[in-house]
Amino acid sequence: MVTRRHFLTQALLTSGTLSAASAAKAFGSSVTASAVGQESPGWRMPDEGAPHAATWMAFGPSEKIWGRKLLPAARQNLAGIARAIAVHEPVKMLVRKEDRDIAARLCGPSVELITQPIDDLWMRDTGPVFVKDQAGRLGAVGFNFNGWGHKQTHERDAGIAAFVARAASAEFIPTKLVLEGGAIEVDGQGTAIIAESCVLNSNRNPGLSKTECESELSRLLGLRKIIWLPGIAGRDITDGHTDFYARFASPGVVVAGFEPDPSFYDHAVTRKNVEILRQARDANGRKLKVVLLPGPTTVRSHYENRDFAAGYVNFYLCNGAVIAPEFGDPTADRHAREVLSELFPTRKIIQLNIDAIAAGGGGIHCTTQQQPA
Repeated sequence: MVTRRHFLTQALLTSGTLSAASAAKAFGSSVTASAVGQESPGWRMPDEGAPHAATWMAFGPSEKIWGRKLLPAARQNLAGIARAIAVHEPVKMLVRKEDRDIAARLCGPSVELITQPIDDLWMRDTGPVFVKDQAGRLGAVGFNFNGWGHKQTHERDAGIAAFVARAASAEFIPTKLVLEGGAIEVDGQGTAIIAESCVLNSNRNPGLSKTECESELSRLLGLRKIIWLPGIAGRDITDGHTDFYARFASPGVVVAGFEPDPSFYDHAVTRKNVEILRQARDANGRKLKVVLLPGPTTVRSHYENRDFAAGYVNFYLCNGAVIAPEFGDPTADRHAREVLSELFPTRKIIQLNIDAIAAGGGGIHCTTQQQPA
């Protein structure tokens, strides 16, 4: 049972972002990176499990996008995630001026609130992707968020990457490539898992070849090997983000979501993902160990809908802990906890009820963006 959010609000939008045609034209003349397979001399994206200086989030649910029923519970879920992370590391939460009082009440004193105009809560996608160089300098890549291919209002969220980079005192790293942080999964040693259905989609990067994308991602993130999953375009707002299907638990070890029920549309794509990952090798030549993490067979009924994102792979690693969902399926929830405990034996496993956020088609990882220490 793995589904994702559909198009919650149709876009009208883009202020401060490149048009599709101009992005393709500009990017074609700007790629100067080394090809994948060569060591990048500059920036590198650390593994999520490496130490963090902070976690960035956004207290961004609005009635316009989330609706009157989901809005209060989505805010409570988001605050619960923030409070759980704040036990282990600083949490910096962006919030609209008009929502600051309710955010303060729900999040409590352990979460730092930063007033900033925002459209929604998906900091994984709207925020920058943090990187570091060999001297330890912090960089922040801005991937030109365009509302997942112009599917949702994003005028405010388009500026979040640059704002967070300034607030974190990171060097802002521009690119003409359009994608979201949820599309990128790295092991910190030069390997990435990325879905073609998102990054190579014409609603983001029209006319760009896989080779061109690999070259630019190598320059930005220090990649030497990209494992491409086919993904699935058009079935959810993200066009199949990687962080809902496959995650690195450690270099050489991948935890993959799997839908065993052939009647669900995700069955075929998750089966194909597993086949590809089991045959793949990472940048250091290691054959990947793939650990399956099936979703629940049932969820609590109160917020269940066609967009309900019932998967365990969208967990978040913070300092000393794994923040993961539970869906009210005792057997599946317990199994997920056991698998995560085996994969992360030195971390505390914290499972949260995030049903309202799941009903909005996302998960815990989608709401967060780590800043490396």
